[in-house]
Amino acid sequence: MDLSFEAESPLAPPAELLERLPSCDWLLQGDRCQIFFPPSEAPGRPQEQRCWSSFLEHRVPVVTEEVAREALLSFVDSKCCYGSAAAGDLVILELKQQALHRYRLETFSESRISEWTFQPYTNHSVDGPQRGTSPRLWDIKVQVPPMFQEDTRKFQVPHSSLVKECHKCHGHGRYKCSSCHGAGTVRCPSCSGAKRKARPARRCQMCSGSGRQRCSTCSGRGNKTCATCKGEKKLLHFLQLVIVWKNSLFEFVSEHQLDCPGELLAKARGETLFKDENTMVYPIVDFPLREISLASQRGIAEHSATLASRARVLQQRQTIELIPLTEVRYWYRGKTYVYYIYGTDHKVYVVDYPERYCRGCTII
Repeated sequence: MDLSFEAESPLAPPAELLERLPSCDWLLQGDRCQIFFPPSEAPGRPQEQRCWSSFLEHRVPVVTEEVAREALLSFVDSKCCYGSAAAGDLVILELKQQALHRYRLETFSESRISEWTFQPYTNHSVDGPQRGTSPRLWDIKVQVPPMFQEDTRKFQVPHSSLVKECHKCHGHGRYKCSSCHGAGTVRCPSCSGAKRKARPARRCQMCSGSGRQRCSTCSGRGNKTCATCKGEKKLLHFLQLVIVWKNSLFEFVSEHQLDCPGELLAKARGETLFKDENTMVYPIVDFPLREISLASQRGIAEHSATLASRARVLQQRQTIELIPLTEVRYWYRGKTYVYYIYGTDHKVYVVDYPERYCRGCTII
């Protein structure tokens, strides 16, 4: 058998190899991979008038000196290079408290992509177009994961299978070894094929005087099993449906005058003041803090523009949370320092701690 060398072409077969399936013509439209637009959904419920007075009755939890000291001691205990003496002996000068509001919008969506793929054909039954018409991709029923939990799954589209000769090895199941050019042996690296060693003059021990060695790439066979078809000579091509469930997130934290990093406040644990969850949520327009209303309108507009043409929105959820933030100014050994307590779980951010013994630890 006259085997060719392994092709340098990509693993995907050429486009002309796969004729269009009569039942899938509307799927491919000449492309190898295509995103399918979801069917349009009916609009959600009309916007409701909300009374925000009950939400604003929430008061910021008061952080006392005792709570502030305990929070710092707990933080210091979690750091290997921080001394606890300063946390225990410091004198608190001022507690400056502020309430922040965090708006968060989550949009859980589903997108579907069709693509050709293949696997070695092992003489099993073929679910091809002769068995019926392939369903439209959005008509294929699948189990949706829990809302707001991302996932990706792949399914074979029914009645889309075709059996073709392997395009990599041209149906041979193997190809000529490129290291030995099909000979099964290569020139001895010790004597360079001379069969003898010049110094001292004697027969080469590595190749026993033959000047050749067994090819390690193909184990002396002169050919290698095709990695594409696994030696089966044929491939089963089929349309694969790829479904991606994604949770898009938009966050906004209201402005504040304290010097605590915004990335910490974005992750802080807060108290939920308002929660709205439905297939489609409407922008908040009348919240007393105008920046929160504007953030809601901006977030919903961004998600709508991004997802409208390429995904189906399954669920949306918007929340407003109260995040307490306290600046603690304290005196220790003649100097003034500051740290921050944020979130309902009293996380601590230290600007400059007086008893820090090395520079290898993070201060957050």
